Amino acid sequence: MAISTGFAFSCRPHFPLSQSMRKVFMSCSAAIEAIEEIDSGNEPAEWKRFNSKELGISSSMIARPTRVVLNGLKSKGFEVYLVGGCVRDLLLKRTPKDFDIITTAELKEVRRTFSHCEIVGRRFPICHVHVDDEVVEVSSFHTSGIRPVRNLGLSFEKPVDCDEKDHFRWRNCLRRDFTINGLMFDPYSKLIYDYMGGVDDIRKAKVQTIGPASFSFIEDCARILRAIRIAARLGFRFGRETALSIKNLSSSVLRLDRGRLLMEMNYMLAYGSAEASLRLLWKFGLLDILLPIQAAYFVRHGFRRRDKRSNLLLSLFSNLDKLVAPDRPCHSSLWVTILAFHKALSDQPRDPLVVAAFGLGVHNGGDLSEALSIAKRISAQHDGSFHELESRDLNLAALKEEVVELATSVQRALTNMTDEYSVSRAMANYPKAPYSDLVFIPLALYLKACKVCQCVRMGREKGFVAKQGSKIDYELLASGSLQEVRHVFARIVFDTIYPLNTGDDDT
Repeated sequence: MAISTGFAFSCRPHFPLSQSMRKVFMSCSAAIEAIEEIDSGNEPAEWKRFNSKELGISSSMIARPTRVVLNGLKSKGFEVYLVGGCVRDLLLKRTPKDFDIITTAELKEVRRTFSHCEIVGRRFPICHVHVDDEVVEVSSFHTSGIRPVRNLGLSFEKPVDCDEKDHFRWRNCLRRDFTINGLMFDPYSKLIYDYMGGVDDIRKAKVQTIGPASFSFIEDCARILRAIRIAARLGFRFGRETALSIKNLSSSVLRLDRGRLLMEMNYMLAYGSAEASLRLLWKFGLLDILLPIQAAYFVRHGFRRRDKRSNLLLSLFSNLDKLVAPDRPCHSSLWVTILAFHKALSDQPRDPLVVAAFGLGVHNGGDLSEALSIAKRISAQHDGSFHELESRDLNLAALKEEVVELATSVQRALTNMTDEYSVSRAMANYPKAPYSDLVFIPLALYLKACKVCQCVRMGREKGFVAKQGSKIDYELLASGSLQEVRHVFARIVFDTIYPLNTGDDDT
């Protein structure tokens, strides 16, 4: 996971990347041969319509900017539908990360309907409609219709009671990734159209692809990471064929460019399902490829693929999950800093008071005098189950020295996490693990993460004002405000090291 100034694959002479790529192509070839054997038993889902009111969906659950766009297009005589994951989340009574609209209007007609609208994308263009500082994505049946419908090797017969509009909607749903994302909701007729068996799979809490899983993941390997993200966020399981194909094709994610990998990892770690995502990435062999340093930590401590236990790394992200959500994400610099912080403690265990003073120092912009004073007054019992914490009797001078050393270690961990050679060596002691020197953190993100903790090492920042109170400003957190990121980081550290003191306002 090294610093990336571009989006090409990293390639170092000490471990040729072709080794990884050969595994990708071998996996793909094997999966292609296995498609008929694994997935030939798939049967087409029964086409169904559901009354949205009976499923508990009301118009008030749709965000206002989305309603503005829906009403604007409907008033012009166009058909409009909500599609994909937002329909799934509405059925589950969850707040959607965003709302996607598809319409019978052409994109140029959408642009004429709204004053603040732009067409983006060349290969698969869509409209971005700006409403109340929000962006609502609108796609068109006409544009999506030019994309070829993949040959899934499945026979779908048109039911007698389905008209041409059904067939039009069905062809669009056929292009989507998972059955639970293949739903369309008409908020005016109050109907949900389900051509792929998505409602049934939602009821079964199951993630499975539309059509053969192996074919789907070969066609778009990013679906592997989306499957992990969706299952983690919803607490769903995988269908048998989907799970098997994720394992067989895990190495194919190396085909994705670094920008896409960073985006997918951010969706997993910044939106409230980081712990579950890390567990699934580990279970299916993807953590070894994407975050080998963290995978090495799991191996070193005997953490099995299906382990139900927790550890410090998972606990840190569990406490992050309690503070963020799909509609209240954090900036990526926060989870990168947490990874580096844990790496530093994993390399050299520290006294709990050192960790506490470090967190306080981060929060107040490097004022170690204040941080040490507060830390020395902590009487709460720390969580003694973590290997990374070792109680020692330290005087004030030694405590300060170790706090600064910890800050230096976090900086070193950030550098190692973003250096190709260090990443590639992370799993060197575990020959059965796949080789990876994959890097996807861009330079700007690396520098932003460095700034979160460098105040402890370099001294109090002039003019920095620590955040007062415990309320999180989620707009500032998502934008990467240094004050807000430091505040949340300190809260996570304290909630993890001193779990009984979650109501303490020291941070």
